[in-house]
Amino acid sequence: MSTTNDNRSTMSAERFVSQAPFDPYSIEALTTEQERYYLASQWQLMWWKLKRHRLAVFCGLILLLLYSSTLITEILAPYNLQTRHTNYIYAPPQAVHWIHQGELIGPFVYGLRYQLNMTNLKREYFLDTDQIWKLRFFCRGDGYRFWGLFESRFHLMCPAEGGAVFLLGTDRLGRDLLSRILYGARISLTIGLLGIAISFALGIVIGGLAGYYGGWIDNVIQRLIEILRSFPELPLWMALSAVLPVNWSPVLVFFGITVILALLDWTGLARAVRSKLLSLREEDYCTAAQLMGASPRRIIGRHLLPGFLSHLIASATLSIPSMILGETALSFLGLGLRPPITSWGVLLNEAQNINVVALYPWLMLPVVPVIIVILAFNFFGDGLRDAADPYK
Repeated sequence: MSTTNDNRSTMSAERFVSQAPFDPYSIEALTTEQERYYLASQWQLMWWKLKRHRLAVFCGLILLLLYSSTLITEILAPYNLQTRHTNYIYAPPQAVHWIHQGELIGPFVYGLRYQLNMTNLKREYFLDTDQIWKLRFFCRGDGYRFWGLFESRFHLMCPAEGGAVFLLGTDRLGRDLLSRILYGARISLTIGLLGIAISFALGIVIGGLAGYYGGWIDNVIQRLIEILRSFPELPLWMALSAVLPVNWSPVLVFFGITVILALLDWTGLARAVRSKLLSLREEDYCTAAQLMGASPRRIIGRHLLPGFLSHLIASATLSIPSMILGETALSFLGLGLRPPITSWGVLLNEAQNINVVALYPWLMLPVVPVIIVILAFNFFGDGLRDAADPYK
């Protein structure tokens, strides 16, 4: 009887025996990969998950290129910001050609000549195929002061000697629209970063106080937030922008608009911080820090905020587009930045007249980078928000 039981146990055991040779390195590799995942920091987990979000990575690269371009705007722009071409007022965008009459010449544009239409008083431009203006690269062109520090004439691209190139056309004063859009990017993009820095600081401090202390402090802050959020944003922006003195320098106006946008955008972030701290302050590690004598500032800054800092960064990324749109709207209405400061909103302000837009539609081109930046920030923010919870 016992022999029969031994045979049965042997037969059942043989069913689970693998015939493949034992490979201990496969187990070690699996263990190493698991340890790498579970021992990774929060930022590593966020980066690994963000890399899998291809659209967010692509939009992040676009934003990186746009912000990097603001560092060398003077080099990228074909012309100086204030260079005027009185012979090419409202000139249309020129197409870049490579071949002329079957011969490969390289990148060039044809010359322009115009005549005034006496019916609608519009300048009508025609291509002059007898004039071939070859584009020059890494060349010397209009002079400028790089970041206001030193004189230079180096450009990435220049027109031909004695010629002109207007890839996006010109405005009512004959200024190159591509150069002005590149210069405007420096203002429109940085105003969002400066504004969100101020808003971020206000939201964390005020929301942190409301969430950690609670009581009457929380009630006062919440009522203040409700009052601010009850006002329509655009009329309130317009009212505060109108308060800025007209004799202020362009730099002061720039910082004034930035502060106005930041002072009205911190409320949403403050509420998010407050709700998180209300739940986290009851955790055991927060109580342990209090018993050890840690100050409220240290508890909030070292123990509570890092617990959801990734969510705050994602929220800040999604708030930058509202700053850019706010500046664009105010400048478009003539209540924000004013010339000689050049931003995308200031450029769109010149396209308010529907008759001008109907005759010269390329004046609406500054709205294209606005749309690209807003979409890029939204997709990148969505990717950050998904990556903020790596264990999800």
